[in-house]
Amino acid sequence: MSSTSSFSSSTPLSAPPSVLAAYGWDEEWADAFAPYEAEGLLAGRVVRVDRGQCDVVTADGTVRADTAFVTPHDPLRVVCTGDWVAVEPAGDTPRYVRAYLPRRTAFVRSTSSKRSEGQILAANVDHAVIAVSLAVELDLARIERFLALAWESGAQPVVVLTKADLVPDAATLAHLVQDVETTAPGVPVLAVSARDGGGGLDVLAAVASGGTSVLIGLSGAGKSTLANVLLGEDVMDVRAARDVNGKGRHTTTTRNLLALPGGGVLIDTPGLRGVGLWDAGSGVGQVFSEIEELAGGCRFHDCAHESEPGCAVLEAVETGALPERRLESYRKLLRENQRIVAKTDARLRAEIRKEWKRKGAVGKAAMEAKRGRLR
Repeated sequence: MSSTSSFSSSTPLSAPPSVLAAYGWDEEWADAFAPYEAEGLLAGRVVRVDRGQCDVVTADGTVRADTAFVTPHDPLRVVCTGDWVAVEPAGDTPRYVRAYLPRRTAFVRSTSSKRSEGQILAANVDHAVIAVSLAVELDLARIERFLALAWESGAQPVVVLTKADLVPDAATLAHLVQDVETTAPGVPVLAVSARDGGGGLDVLAAVASGGTSVLIGLSGAGKSTLANVLLGEDVMDVRAARDVNGKGRHTTTTRNLLALPGGGVLIDTPGLRGVGLWDAGSGVGQVFSEIEELAGGCRFHDCAHESEPGCAVLEAVETGALPERRLESYRKLLRENQRIVAKTDARLRAEIRKEWKRKGAVGKAAMEAKRGRLR
């Protein structure tokens, strides 16, 4: 079972006006849309974007619309799956999306390019479901990276450990769940098996029924299998993961929003090859909340938790209260996020250079003092 998939639409070609409520329409969205309604435009939610075109579910049914008028140079402002938009009514072809409503949340990562750009994966998401396969060894650092992006988006993360049937020993499975719970403070962690069913899937279905959920994870994590279970039918194609490394075959390039039979909507995404942070400082802080709390007890307010005297974080590592792996992962993600932000923030770049000079001066003074003692 794998998360790689291709889309086959289950959205009806015509639908009653109440269909928008099933996709998350509420009074706040209606108020935000009022100026566009006065212009005679239709409200709708984007269920798929593909090569400058998008599928939009409206009260008049699902329509195909061109995004030429809402495609700015900023990649974070392009229309994406999950957006609520104002689309032209029936008439000339092609129809155009004229605007999209301000997003409540946005799941963003950095691109793999050297242009320091962010990429928006989904908009207006309430729950970020992070699928992690138990068919391969757990990578806690990668889970922390996904969690940072999820918290930063404004959504509530949920970690789903898939293919739990491959861990038949209950004690081992419980240990794996506990490891992830320690890595994800304040985040529900569910172990599920699409093959055997179970309580974990019931809990996930209940979570997904409460708004918009996005499924994210690596190829082979079982996302599309989860989607099919939640949808109650084989809507998303599934391919077997490679036995040699547990990775799925990456075949899908679109993100698809589908209404769930029990309420709520689900966005299934292609497997991610890279999970780069994008201005996710607060998200990193939430993932490592215990370190942020410990830092409040450091002697210096700007303690870097490296070698400073009176560092409560280092003391916790020494006593075993804080795993050293957690601190190293925290440092790594903070450094990465700082580099990303600095590429687009001249003031921050100057502050970083100033801090490097300060640390260099401190190190030089320490070395000179040491040489003086040795003489």
